[in-house]
Amino acid sequence: MSKEIGYSSSGPLLLGVMGDPIAHSKSPVMHEAALRAVSLPGSYVPLHVKPEYLTQAIEGVRALGFRGVNVTVPHKVNVMDLLDELDEGARRIGAVNTIVNNNGVLTGYNTDGIGYVRSLKEEAVPDLKGKTILVLGAGGAARGIIHALLQESPAQIIVANRTPDTAKQLAGEWSGLGNLIGCGNDSIEASLKNADVLINTTSVGMHPAVSDIPMNPEWIPEGIVVSDLIYNPLQTELLRQAEARGCRTHSGLGMFIYQGAYAFEYWTGLEAPVVLMREAVLRSLQGTL
Repeated sequence: MSKEIGYSSSGPLLLGVMGDPIAHSKSPVMHEAALRAVSLPGSYVPLHVKPEYLTQAIEGVRALGFRGVNVTVPHKVNVMDLLDELDEGARRIGAVNTIVNNNGVLTGYNTDGIGYVRSLKEEAVPDLKGKTILVLGAGGAARGIIHALLQESPAQIIVANRTPDTAKQLAGEWSGLGNLIGCGNDSIEASLKNADVLINTTSVGMHPAVSDIPMNPEWIPEGIVVSDLIYNPLQTELLRQAEARGCRTHSGLGMFIYQGAYAFEYWTGLEAPVVLMREAVLRSLQGTL
């Protein structure tokens, strides 16, 4: 993980996460635990920002002296135009989930993709080379993940989205990076017939709507790997149905921890206490189940 950005102020560190909705987020629990573990004075707060107030919120980050913020749904793409600088990775991905404030200069990064692939390889698929992967969704989170997956030399990535043109545009944009196909949700059933890995990047099934599912579970082939970016609940309805079909399942917890760890290191220059961050999130989730 990069430690090129350090934090040297003697004052308390002010951090946060902005999104709509935001009450479900466990980022405050995770990062407050991390700050305590490394003995850094500071706070990490949830910031409920409606889309129409995103510009003012970003100016607030600068005006209030936030060291940094995480950015979640639905702001990961639109926030890019409001920043002073973009890391090359975030620029290529076309989405930002982490902002660092260096003396009023706001720089955007994307730690979603690297955090997700690290977790997927550690927990479910050690080698993604030659795999056929179906990704549900084509939003900001999906972009980071797909870009990182393409670096692993899969045989093919199929992106299915409610709006087919969005998926097709993404596939065309990154056609030089690998075998990438965009389609509508009406192609999910056919695409799954040859898939090795299914990844849900949408928010369907997230707390509190835990009974929702992004697709017909009867389409899931037995024995494939099914991954869901959602970490609250730890086992979504999609994962529950996949497990019943003999699939290996992978929750969004690992990605959530690692993307947060990379962000923490950008803000502080210190090694993130990953084990303690995971324990804090698990304790909090178990308290809400």
